[in-house]
Amino acid sequence: MSPRALLTRLAHSRWLGVMASAALCGLYAQGGPGWWLGLVALVPWLRGLDSAGSLGRALLAAWAMSVGFTLAVFYWFGAALSQYTQIGTGLGLAGLLLAAPLLQPQFLSFALVRHLARRAHGPALSALLATAAWVATEWLAPHGLGDTLGHGLYPAPWLRQAAELVGATGLTALLLLSNEALSQALSRRPQGARARLPALAVAALLLLLTAAYGAWRLHTPPDLDGAIPVRLGLVQANITDYERRRREDGAAAVVREVLDTHFAMSYDAIERRGADAVLWSETVYPTTFGHPKSEAGAALDAEIRTIVDAAGVPFIFGTYDRDGDGEYNAAALVQPGEPRVARYRKTRLFPFTEALPAWLDTPAVRAALPGAGHWRAGDGARVLALRLRSGREVPVLPLICLDDTDPRLAIDGARLGAQLILTMSNDEWFTAYAQGAALHQAVAAFRSIETGLPQFRVTTNGLSAVIDARGALLATSRMGERTLVIGELPARDPAPTLMVRWGDWVGRAAAVLLSGWVVFALVGRVRRASPATGLPLPTRVLVTTPTVRAVTAGLRLLSRAGALVLAADWLWGGGSLTGNTLALLRAFAALCLLPEAAAAWLLLASRAEVQLQNGQLTLRRGPHQLQIAAADIASLRPWRLPLPGTGATLQLQDGKAWPQGLMLHDPWALASALQVPVDTGPTRLWAYLHSLARRPRSWRDHPAVQGLLLPLLLALPAFLLHQNIAYGSPLGEFYSFGLAAYLRAFGLWWAAWIAGVAVCAVVLRLAVEAAALATACITPATTASLRPALDTTAHALLYLGLPAWLAWRAWG
Repeated sequence: MSPRALLTRLAHSRWLGVMASAALCGLYAQGGPGWWLGLVALVPWLRGLDSAGSLGRALLAAWAMSVGFTLAVFYWFGAALSQYTQIGTGLGLAGLLLAAPLLQPQFLSFALVRHLARRAHGPALSALLATAAWVATEWLAPHGLGDTLGHGLYPAPWLRQAAELVGATGLTALLLLSNEALSQALSRRPQGARARLPALAVAALLLLLTAAYGAWRLHTPPDLDGAIPVRLGLVQANITDYERRRREDGAAAVVREVLDTHFAMSYDAIERRGADAVLWSETVYPTTFGHPKSEAGAALDAEIRTIVDAAGVPFIFGTYDRDGDGEYNAAALVQPGEPRVARYRKTRLFPFTEALPAWLDTPAVRAALPGAGHWRAGDGARVLALRLRSGREVPVLPLICLDDTDPRLAIDGARLGAQLILTMSNDEWFTAYAQGAALHQAVAAFRSIETGLPQFRVTTNGLSAVIDARGALLATSRMGERTLVIGELPARDPAPTLMVRWGDWVGRAAAVLLSGWVVFALVGRVRRASPATGLPLPTRVLVTTPTVRAVTAGLRLLSRAGALVLAADWLWGGGSLTGNTLALLRAFAALCLLPEAAAAWLLLASRAEVQLQNGQLTLRRGPHQLQIAAADIASLRPWRLPLPGTGATLQLQDGKAWPQGLMLHDPWALASALQVPVDTGPTRLWAYLHSLARRPRSWRDHPAVQGLLLPLLLALPAFLLHQNIAYGSPLGEFYSFGLAAYLRAFGLWWAAWIAGVAVCAVVLRLAVEAAALATACITPATTASLRPALDTTAHALLYLGLPAWLAWRAWG
């Protein structure tokens, strides 16, 4: 084989694509100016997936990518873990690569869904579904280090700000969709620049919208009214390798060195640098503070209390705690002059080093892994009151090491009223691998962006940092240095971000979307648009004058706008309208229900029956009828603006239009029944209108099902849960106040859910129409095939997503 032929073969090899993508991901993970590589890193692998002819080959390429990604991005983790467990670097790396599909399962789920979706849908929908599979997999099975592709965008300040809306997971979705769009642009290269333009436009639009939001947020000054300045000293003592020191100098000497160093650096922070409190790193105090195991331990406890009382400011430090169930990795907050110690117990334990999974915790496994920890996990986020030198108290959220990789803990703390995050970590095992320490710091910084809470972060030997509410590093240390980091941050109650309001919602939304696609695909609901058929006559239509059409269109626009106002208030307005049931119902009636009812009444009065008989088109409304000779009808012209619904105007042979319009679901079917042509217009607009008219009617859109039955099914469990909480039993209000009060309360719940479902349905319908219109503008030929999938997705979000959200709120 000639060298040129070999190069050509390699260029089309999916294995070369895996190697190229793995290398680009490795460079992307280095951070710094290479962050933009995340937008293109997966393109070579995606091109290889496109050429995989079977599901088996696609999954094999995904397995190879998981191994290549793990080697390129997390090689340091295998080496550090092997050094920590002393099993040898080679063996540690080999074990890491063997476990790669388990550590990075999102590659497999992404390739699986992408391959299956492409059989039924075009590249756009398959890319969306594959992205949902990736994100949902990471939500259901979080990585051990809490990593996701979006964390690599930390060096891009404008892009990372979107994390307050969608979290780091949402940024991962942005990267995946960008890679997919660029991959599609490359696949269309033989078709010319015009064919590539839509995919490139999608990638550019995603990036520009995200950057525009970030620029707006960074240039909007935060509201610091009433903020309390908090000045903390972060003690990075750079004392490592405790085990070696204990063997050489003895445990007592090591403890003495650690405490004396921290006491001296804390004195400098308080007396010379004016710190309101000092923060020490994880497990710096080597025994159970407040629950001494020996007289020596009790003496050390007393010494720390004496130092704190003399300093006059609180100390927060990593220690251990214990109770009847076992020991915990913990944080202690010791206030001067206060005997009670406030504690937080670490929730996210590192597997195999701090604890074994319950199903593996057996004597045999412990014998094989003598270094495996035995600590127990805490019970979630806890907010502690930090009393400053001035006497004012600030609620703070402690997080320990791996805790800061879990967005849910930071979000729970923000919901509990925290105003600052205090993170303690022991990143000693990153000493020779600064990339791991930098990644950990970036992940921790995302918790501040997502919650709007500033953060003080201290580690044993680097990297310690002062992080503002938008993720910027105001002060930081280097790896492997003894230093005191002093910083001041404002403590206040920030306006809750969307992540705080909704939680880590992107993963849940992706899981619902994917589940809906699977369910509807299994029952054959996802299908291409059916071919045109004639409309059976006689049939019902609405005969509208221009005035009636304009008025009803305006009323329906007003109703949709009202639904958007209620949705915006729910998301970003603090619930000023939706926070009170009666206020919600009044607003819903005024903004949505009354305009829609008025439009429906006007349209109801316009109903007529149309039939074709003896060459005459007859429109009959009660005793009145209009007749038009079929031969006088030249064509049918669909309304370019489908308001108040889809419809058409009759074009007569004399070139004039019949003065009244016909409003019906499918004007094309009426044209087929009348055997007249349809006037066409701009290709993109007509592709959208045709897809809208051919949208099949579904029982899921029936007003009785969507407006009454679904809200009833949602209101029942919510109301009964409320009865249990408020009155102690499902019939508590009935027993206390009688049947009328019980039914009135249920009626309010049902009415509130009617309003909520209606608003959600309007928002989803507008999203579907916007997506269909965008598709028609970019690729008109795919609009008809994409609409059934869009409708299916909207129905899944409404009929599956709302019950799932209710269940999550009830049991989450």
